[in-house]
Amino acid sequence: MSNALQDLETWNDALTALQLLQIDPHGFGGVWLRAPFGPVRDQWLRQLANTKMNTIKLPGSVDLERLLGGIDLSLTLQTGQLHLQSGLLAQAHQGLVCISMAERFPASLMAPLTQAMDTQCLPPLRMNDSASPPAQTTFGVVALDESVGDDPPISPALQERLGLWLNLQELPPSAVSDLAFALQNKDIDEGAVNAVLPAQSLAEMRPLLQHMQFNDEQATAICATAMALGIDSLRVPSLALRVACVHAALHSRSEVVQEDLAFSTRAVLAPRATLWPSPPENASDPTETTPQEPEPKAASESTEESESQPDQSPSQEDPPPPTDAHEPPSSDESEQDSSEVNEPSPQDLKELLIAAALASLPANILERLMTKTGSNTGQSSGRSGTVRSGMQRGRPLPPRPGRPGGLARLHVLATLRAAAPKQRLRNGTHSARVAIRAEDFHVHRYQQNSATCLILALDASGSAALQRLAEAKGAVELLLQQSYARRDSVCIVAFRGAQAQLLLPMTRSLVRAKRAMTGLPGGGGTPLALALKMACEQAQQLHRQGVTPLLVVLSDGRANISLAGVGGRAQAQADAVQWATQWRLTGHRSMWIDTSVKPDAQVQNMASTMGGHYLPMPQVQAQRMASAMDNLSRL
Repeated sequence: MSNALQDLETWNDALTALQLLQIDPHGFGGVWLRAPFGPVRDQWLRQLANTKMNTIKLPGSVDLERLLGGIDLSLTLQTGQLHLQSGLLAQAHQGLVCISMAERFPASLMAPLTQAMDTQCLPPLRMNDSASPPAQTTFGVVALDESVGDDPPISPALQERLGLWLNLQELPPSAVSDLAFALQNKDIDEGAVNAVLPAQSLAEMRPLLQHMQFNDEQATAICATAMALGIDSLRVPSLALRVACVHAALHSRSEVVQEDLAFSTRAVLAPRATLWPSPPENASDPTETTPQEPEPKAASESTEESESQPDQSPSQEDPPPPTDAHEPPSSDESEQDSSEVNEPSPQDLKELLIAAALASLPANILERLMTKTGSNTGQSSGRSGTVRSGMQRGRPLPPRPGRPGGLARLHVLATLRAAAPKQRLRNGTHSARVAIRAEDFHVHRYQQNSATCLILALDASGSAALQRLAEAKGAVELLLQQSYARRDSVCIVAFRGAQAQLLLPMTRSLVRAKRAMTGLPGGGGTPLALALKMACEQAQQLHRQGVTPLLVVLSDGRANISLAGVGGRAQAQADAVQWATQWRLTGHRSMWIDTSVKPDAQVQNMASTMGGHYLPMPQVQAQRMASAMDNLSRL
C-alpha cells in the first residue's frame, strides 16, 4: 500500500505541474518530463491537451528558419518572390513549446531556443537582421525525454532553465487509471489532483501571483538548501522561489508558506542534488548530559537547602500578586504569540526543507553521487562511447556549407534554401529556373557513437580474495546482462602474486565470462603497477579499434610487487603512481572501488592521480558494484 501511495503522490505532483503551467506558463521555465512512450506519458499529454493552452509541438527535425521564422522556401520557389513565414517560437507566445524526443534535439537549435527563453525575444536569423527590432515572445518549454538506460538526457543548458523535473519512468500504468484513483480514495482523504483549472479560478489566481511575496528568511532557507544539496547554479533557487509563489497562488494564498516551499524543494531542488547533505552543526550529542536533567547533589547540600527553604518561604509570600495577573491577554498579544510559535526559525526552516528533499531522493542516490561526472581532460568517453562525426552513417546532424565529392553528399534542400533569396539578383524575375552557385552547396553530416568496453582490474591477492572474486563474478554477470542492449563489452585483468594476466579479452558473452571467472585462484602479492600497465595497453588496443575504454579497479591499493616482479612497497607504490598518471593522460574515465575496511587516503590519492572517481566499498556487494559500473558507463 505504501508503494501505491507513493505512486499516487508522484502522479499528483505531475498533475500539479500542469496546474502551475496554466497559471504561469513561462515564469519558471517549464517542465522536464522523463517518461518512456506509453500510457503514463500519453495520459499526462492528454491532460495537457485538455487545458486548452497554446501548445506548439516542436519536432527534432525542424530547421532554424522554421524555428525562428524566415523564408518560406516552397512559396518562394513557386512564385519567384521572397515570402517570409513566422517561426514556431513566435507562434508559441504566451503558451508552451512541447519538444518531442528532447534528448535528441540538435545542439545547433538548442542555443537559439535557450537564448529566446532568457531574453524573451527571438534572436536574429542572419547578421544583417540585427538592425530590425527583435520579435517579442514569452513561452514555457515541456521537454519530453524518452531516454532509457545509457541514452543521454536533454541538454544541460535546457535542464538548468526548466524549473520542474518530473521522473515518471518507474510509474506503473495502473497508477494513472481511474480505477486506481478510486481504490486509493477509499483509504485516504485526498484523491487525485484535477489538472484542468476553470477559467474563473485562473482569473483569480493570476492577480494573486503578481502580488505574491516571500520573506528574506524563506529565500535564505531555499539558498541554504540548494547549497547543502550541492547545487551551484544561481538560477535554480530563483526557479524554486518562483515555483513556490505559483504554488501559493494555486491555493489562493496571498503569501508563501511552508507547504509551498516544501513542494518547490521536492520538485525543483531534490532532483538536482549532487551532494548528500551533511547533518546540522548544532545537532545534540547523545553522550552529553542534557540541561534538563539536574546533577545529583551531595547529602550535605540537600540538607542545607531543606533548612533554608522554611526561612525563604515567608519572604516569597509577602509581595501580593498583581491585580491584573489573572486578566486574559489581549487579542493582539495572543495573535502575536501564536504567530511567533507557528513561524519556524530560519535554521528550522532550512532543516525542514532539507528533510523534504531527502524524502524524495531515490534509494541508490549515494552510488549516483559518487560516480558523478567530474573534470576530465582529453577526449570524452561514456554513455555510448566517443562521439565521432562523419559523412556516411549515423544520426543526422544539421547540414553545413561544403563542396560535394568523395564521401560528402549534397544536401539538396539546404542548397535550395541557401540559393532561394538570391534568385532575383542572379536571373531576374522572369526566369523559371533556379540558379545555383558553388557558394550555395551544403553537404550531409552524421554523428556516430562508438561502443564502450569496461576494463575491470580485479585484485585476486590476499586472504579476502575469495569473497571479492565471488562478488566480482556476480557483478560482471549483472553488468553483461544490462549492457547487452548497448552492445557494450567487458574485459577483465586479474593480478595476483608477481604477475597480471588478461583473464578475459573483450567480450559480450556471458557464458565466456562465467567460464573465465570460475578457474581464477586467489592469494599472493599485489602487483598493482603491472595491472595498470596491462590496462593501459588494452585501452590503446581498444581505442585503435574504435572502442571507448573505461577502467574500474577493484583493490585495496596496497601494492607490494614492483614492475620487475620483486617485493618492496616503496618501489611498487612508485610504479603504480607512474602508470596511474599514464592512464590519466589517455583521457578515458576510470573509477576505483576501495575494498579496505575503512576509506584509505592513499587509495583516494591514487584514484585522483588516475583522474577517476573513488567509491569506498568495505563489503563488496555484487548488485552495488554492478550499479556503480553501470553509472560510470552512462556518464
